[in-house]
Amino acid sequence: MSARLGEQLRKLLGDAAVADDAATLAAHSGDKWFAAHDPEVVVFARFTSDVSKLLQFASQEKIPVTARGGGFGYVGGCVPARGGIALSLVRMNRIKEISFTDAIAIVEPGVFTADLKAAVREQKLFYPPDPASMKDCTIGGNVATNAGGPRCLKYGVTRNYVIGLEVVLANGKTVQTGGRVHKNKTGFDLIGLFVGSEGLLGVVTEITLRLLPLPPARATLSAAFATAAQAAEAVQAIFAAGFLPASLELADHFTLEAARRDLGKMIVPPGNAHLLVDLDGQEESVRSEAAAMRALLEKRNANALEMATGEADCEKLWALRRQFSNSLRATGLTKLNQDVVVPRSRLVDLMQFAEALQAKHGFPIACFGHAGDGNIHVNIMADRYNRDAAVRKKVEHALDDLFAWVLAWGGVITGEHGIGLAKKRWWPDATSEVGRELHRQLKQALDPQGILNPGKFVD
Repeated sequence: MSARLGEQLRKLLGDAAVADDAATLAAHSGDKWFAAHDPEVVVFARFTSDVSKLLQFASQEKIPVTARGGGFGYVGGCVPARGGIALSLVRMNRIKEISFTDAIAIVEPGVFTADLKAAVREQKLFYPPDPASMKDCTIGGNVATNAGGPRCLKYGVTRNYVIGLEVVLANGKTVQTGGRVHKNKTGFDLIGLFVGSEGLLGVVTEITLRLLPLPPARATLSAAFATAAQAAEAVQAIFAAGFLPASLELADHFTLEAARRDLGKMIVPPGNAHLLVDLDGQEESVRSEAAAMRALLEKRNANALEMATGEADCEKLWALRRQFSNSLRATGLTKLNQDVVVPRSRLVDLMQFAEALQAKHGFPIACFGHAGDGNIHVNIMADRYNRDAAVRKKVEHALDDLFAWVLAWGGVITGEHGIGLAKKRWWPDATSEVGRELHRQLKQALDPQGILNPGKFVD
């Protein structure tokens, strides 16, 4: 079947666009989650017309197509669970336009997020979403998952910056929605429908993004606390004082200890919890806010308090935060990253619950992430996870407890990574039957053959 499929696709798209050797299939079988499934063929699209021809063919033949970008998702979202065709968009990597006067960028889905951010910065413009994997993830993948990052607190997520899309539907037809204007109420919000749809409703082939003026000044404060609960209480105090930082990040004891072992004690501040606060804006306002923020943190008994101003010095303080995931992986344990979100009033409760969860199930748990919007990454650190079915079952029980409490508090089981395969088990718990039926109806309307990313949460 795979040899015949490869032959058909080569005739349709050309030899350079199609690969079916074992190494390429394996490289396109999964993402950063542990599950993988080989596709039968990998197609490398270069143009919208390639995607259109492919989906028209796949729809007629009822062949699964799973689109993918950089492959840096955390939930198995681009695992070709039903085989078929893995559609790589990384060769669609052109930045077509950056307009200072219109404050927009038009890009293809394979553009890496960090490259776009650097390109618009050169023109004194600013694209705020900043997922931690920005050097490795693509704008198309960000659109598929509605990616966020530390700056979500002040600036919002990917959806807040997408003002136009070109999408190829399952039948091969192309739809353009939105454009280069910053306000648009023409019909239904089709952009909002496709952003965050995890490749189940269509394949995005062009994105128009809203840009902001580049803030001329920046300051970062790094503070250590005796406990994670004290750091979480400091977050509430910051908001109570009327501040809205660009970013507000928190890390717990296990995360810091892993960083100390991996990076060295001199780099990691002392204490059992770490708070990182970023401010941006005009020079004078940032200077005064940073001074007031420092005074507030001193009153909250922060120690090892550091402050930096300017892009280069701020990034030195942020280097530690950007290494947390790598340091946790360096422990040798399997890092199972859960991007739960709770109401901000429950932030202290979540940190305390994580400690209780660790005691109950026996797994080390590392918590860090976006404290300002309640999006904390609760990482269950499991030994022998990939080799021992009993360990995997035990992890599932721990996640049952975690998600049950998060939902009971009015939170959600994913804020950035999506459902994919990893959270499919808890999709019914996190949604109502009416909501799930609405998802099924939308899927049926846009993909009646069910060829787009099958096997995921809307099945």
